[in-house]
Amino acid sequence: MKNDKSASGSQYILPALPYADNALGSIIPAATIGFHYGKHHNGYVENLNKLIAGTEYSGLPLEKIIAETAGKADKTAIFNNAAQTWNHNFYWRSLRPDGGGKPPAGLLLKIEASFETLDACKKELAAAAMTQFGSGWAWLVMDGSKLAVVKTANADVPLTKGLKPLLTIDVWEHAYYLEFQNRRADYVNAILDKLINWSFAADNLE
Repeated sequence: MKNDKSASGSQYILPALPYADNALGSIIPAATIGFHYGKHHNGYVENLNKLIAGTEYSGLPLEKIIAETAGKADKTAIFNNAAQTWNHNFYWRSLRPDGGGKPPAGLLLKIEASFETLDACKKELAAAAMTQFGSGWAWLVMDGSKLAVVKTANADVPLTKGLKPLLTIDVWEHAYYLEFQNRRADYVNAILDKLINWSFAADNLE
């Protein structure tokens, strides 16, 4: 996924949403977008820029920063903000207005080869999202030649485990609490039924 930088090439900028802030309807309305994208996501971008200014990480691709700081206790703040910037960039593209439905043919074949049915894949994604204790993410990934579902805690990202992310569902409470409060399952199922962007996942297969 392309990184979004300012003209100087050394500072990350908050990438534009791929749709209007009210395009996701009552599931993720404009008010939630305002806090989640405008405050949380933007905060990670701003913190990352402060943390890497004047360091060897300045100007590097997000994926490189994540790889070089993962698991290093003295680089935890840089990793967390770089990974959360990347995760959110990816999350917004994992959604689309009028999403859900049937994946493109190539992706559907992969899903059926790995999970037998689309419904089974969606059930695994929902289970991963709902059983992630505390903050984190549920992911559809490529693991070698097969698809798999994994979950990560906090800022962790499958890239550090050699897995290729195809799409993600954010289960940090700030992603859903204004509308759904403690009903995470309702939020997850609504995304899978109405907002998930299978075309984005299909593009990431290539």
